[in-house]
Amino acid sequence: MSSRGVTQDTELDLKDVELSDLDTEKQPMNASPPLAGSPGSLGEKNGVVKVKVAEEEEEGELAAKFTGLSKEELLQVAGTPAWVRTRWLLLILFWLGWLGMLAGAIVIIVQAPRCKDLPQQRWWQKGGIYRIQPTERFQDSNEDGEGDLAGLKQRMDYLNSLKVKGVVIGPLHVNSKDDLAGTNLQAIDQKFGTAAEFQEVLQAAKKKGLKVILDLTPNYKSPSPWFSPEILTSSDFQDKMKAAIDFWLKEGVSGIQIRSVEHVLNETQLLTEWKNLTEKYTVDDHSRVLIAATYKRDPQSIFSLLNETEAVDLLTSQYLLGLGEDGQGDTSARMIDRYIQAAGEKWPSWSVGRAGLVGEQLLRLYHMLVYTLPGTPFTDFGDEIGLRDLPGQPAESTVVRMRWDNTINFGFSKDPQLSGVEQQQSAAESNVTVQSQSGDESSILKLFRDLSELRGKERSLLHGDFWPAGSSAPSVFAYLRVWDQNRRYLVVLNFDPKPTTVSLTHHLLPSEATAELSTLPHRELKQQLSLAELSLHPSEGLLLSFPYVA
Repeated sequence: MSSRGVTQDTELDLKDVELSDLDTEKQPMNASPPLAGSPGSLGEKNGVVKVKVAEEEEEGELAAKFTGLSKEELLQVAGTPAWVRTRWLLLILFWLGWLGMLAGAIVIIVQAPRCKDLPQQRWWQKGGIYRIQPTERFQDSNEDGEGDLAGLKQRMDYLNSLKVKGVVIGPLHVNSKDDLAGTNLQAIDQKFGTAAEFQEVLQAAKKKGLKVILDLTPNYKSPSPWFSPEILTSSDFQDKMKAAIDFWLKEGVSGIQIRSVEHVLNETQLLTEWKNLTEKYTVDDHSRVLIAATYKRDPQSIFSLLNETEAVDLLTSQYLLGLGEDGQGDTSARMIDRYIQAAGEKWPSWSVGRAGLVGEQLLRLYHMLVYTLPGTPFTDFGDEIGLRDLPGQPAESTVVRMRWDNTINFGFSKDPQLSGVEQQQSAAESNVTVQSQSGDESSILKLFRDLSELRGKERSLLHGDFWPAGSSAPSVFAYLRVWDQNRRYLVVLNFDPKPTTVSLTHHLLPSEATAELSTLPHRELKQQLSLAELSLHPSEGLLLSFPYVA
């Protein structure tokens, strides 16, 4: 080979070395890896390849070195005095922390106020009772113009929507006016239906969780419900009454109601015997109740009956009828307090009779009152929608039938036409029907359902203490319902037909409370209201709540 050829080869080799020695940052970014067998491939011993191989070998050596400690090495390290002290220190700190939390929990439990035991209550103490009396004016099913058992069964869903615990129906038995021989206390008058239909009513009510109480006032078609004093005291009549009570309790009724009980009190052993029968059929899951009713309204007579009717579970009267009509809340407060004091340890009940002429605003106040007082509230059918007699018409002259819808007979019956009085009433009060009020948030029916639901689930309203609250306005009656550590309720009733601002005082009252319900539909609820300067609308009742604070 010539010297020129050698020189050229040497120059090419030098150029290759210079190119391989170039910094990688100066290589073209789009350069592709060299192909196998080409210049610069792995087969070539250039600088780049040598560096890569060295790095890979160094990483492999390092990975091979970090194999972790052996078991013997771990045991040797773990047994050193420093690690032993550290483990003991951590163990001691753990147990000290655990014992500290346990001690703290014990202190909290010991110092926390204990909850009161809930009192034993029977079903009639847990909500309202709805009276369907007279039953022949509630719902007709066979187009004869008389309400009956089949019609009552048709309305069971409606009764369930009222959130009441029981219904009073009857009397239903065969009664020849003032004729004991023609009266059969164990047979159903055919105008109401049959024994089979009565059982269907009981079963339908049971499915809805409702109890049925039967009125067994014997001579109900006469102003003298007990025939005569001579008959009342006769052993024959007394035996018939006991046999009838026993019969209907066996049939499955949840209680018996006796009206005009003031006529029976001279024979107090009768009530005791009747109460023994209801107790006889009482079982844990089905308590039976004996209700006595009186038409007396004067306080003296009512209070004497309370003391004498020790053998009955509930005594109802029309004591509250007319309450607040004078616009004075302090008068109402004294009446309520007097009745509660007279009841003593006995469970009270409250009713106003049919609303009659009181008007819707006062009727709304009545509903809030009876469903928030301690005791069992009674409601007559129609009061939940404001059904009432015409102004200036005696109650006896008006056939008050339940109003279900806006058809010509209000859904009570398909055939019979309204009386002249009812036609006048129809024109004046077309919105007083269940249908027109069911979807109306401002209706009296909506208020009734809300009150009834609260009464059945809030412990302070179920069995809480009753404490009157001080009021700076004579037209306002206010009181508290409080049970242990549960949410407390404040009821404020303004009997004045004018707006009133009142300051309320009681050592349990906070500065503000939450508005839960109002008898007037336009009141904004769920807002905090000051109790030092509470503004009330005309004839407004407010139900407010506030939490328990330890």
